[in-house]
Amino acid sequence: MRKLYRWHWSGLGPGGRRVRGESVAATRHEVERELLSQAIHVKRVRRKSGLNGGTGRITSRDVMLFARQLATLLRAGVPVLQAFQVVNGSIHKPALSAVVQQLMQEVAAGSSLARALRRYPAHFDSLFCNLVEAGESSGSLEQMLDRVATYKEKVETLKARVKKALWYPIAVVVVGGGVTALLLIQVVPQFESLFHGFGAELPGMTRLTITLSEFAQHYWLRGLVGLMLLAWLLRQGLKRSARFTYRLHALLLRLPIVGGIFDKSAVARYARTLATTYGAGVPMLEALNIAAGATGNQVYEHVARQLRDDVATGQPLHFAMRLSERFPTMAVQMVGIGEESGALDAMLNRIAEYYEEEVTNQVDALTSLLEPLIIVILGLLVGGLVISMYLPIFELGTVL
Repeated sequence: MRKLYRWHWSGLGPGGRRVRGESVAATRHEVERELLSQAIHVKRVRRKSGLNGGTGRITSRDVMLFARQLATLLRAGVPVLQAFQVVNGSIHKPALSAVVQQLMQEVAAGSSLARALRRYPAHFDSLFCNLVEAGESSGSLEQMLDRVATYKEKVETLKARVKKALWYPIAVVVVGGGVTALLLIQVVPQFESLFHGFGAELPGMTRLTITLSEFAQHYWLRGLVGLMLLAWLLRQGLKRSARFTYRLHALLLRLPIVGGIFDKSAVARYARTLATTYGAGVPMLEALNIAAGATGNQVYEHVARQLRDDVATGQPLHFAMRLSERFPTMAVQMVGIGEESGALDAMLNRIAEYYEEEVTNQVDALTSLLEPLIIVILGLLVGGLVISMYLPIFELGTVL
C-alpha cells in the first residue's frame, strides 16, 4: 500500500478567487494534478501528516460511516467508482483514504467489492465482506451496505453503554485516589511539622493519618510503578494468552451487577449479528461462525462455536442453545418460535432489541446508584483526612 499524506494547499480558482483546502495523496505532484483538473492554479502546497501520523488509526466508527456514505450514494443512483471518489473526498484520515483508494483501484480493475474488502481483514470483518458479497450477487448492494451500517451503529451504541458502566466509576475512583494521595504526600507533612511543636499527645485519628502519610511518602513511587506494571501485564496477558483471556471474561460475567451487563451485552451482540447475517442469506453455519467472533466475550465465543458444531450435526439451533446452559430461557424460546415459524431473523432482532434495552436500563440504574454512593465515599475519605488534621488544632483551641 502506498504511503499517503495530508496536504494543505492554497491557490487561485476560476475568476481569480483565492481558495484553500486539503487533499490526501502520496506526492505533491498528485495534488497539483488533481487541483489542475479542477481549474485551480496552485500557489502553495504543504505536507501536514503521513499515514503513521496521529490520525492514521482506522476505528470501527470510521468503517461504519464509510458503509453508510457508500450505501447512501449507491441508493441515489451514483455509480460505484464515482461513489468511491465522493466518499474519499470527505475522508480526513490518511490511513482510511489509502484503503478507499486501493479499493477503488481494485474495483476499477475488475475485482468484486467483496474480494477487495477481504484484503483488509483488520478493518472489514467477515460479516461486512459476506453481506457485501450477498448484495453483489443479488443486485442489492446498497441495501446490504445499509444493513451493515445499521448493524455497526447498534453495536457501537451497545459498546458505549457497557463502557459507560465501567469508566464512570473508575474515573471517579481514580480522581478520588489521586486527591487522597496528594493530601497524604504533600499536605499532611506540613501539618505534621506543626504538630511537633504542640508538645501534647495527638488524637488517635490524627496519628493514623500521619502513619498513612509516612507510608505514602516512602512507597508512592513503588506503588505507581507496580500499578503500571500490573496494567502492562494484564494487557500482555489479554494479547498473548487465550486461556487468560477466557478466564478473565468468565470472571467478568460472574461479577455482581456489572456481570449481568456483560452477559446481556454478549447475548444482544450474538443475536444482532446472527440476525443480520442469516437475514442477508448467509448460510447458518457461516452465520454462527461470524456471530461467535462478534460477541465480545471469549466465553460466549466458545459457546457459539459449539452451537455451530451442534447445528452441523442436525440439531435445531434453539435445542443447541438450551444444551449450552448459557443463554436465557426467553432467548431460547424465541429462537424456537422463530425456527418453527420461518422468521428466525425477525425473532433474533427482537431478542437483540430486548437485551440492548436491558443493558441500557441496567447501566442507567447502576449510574444512578453509583453517583451518590461514590460521592459519599469520597466525601468521607477526603473529609476524614481534613478533620483528622484539624482535630489537634480544635483541641488546642479549647485548652487555651
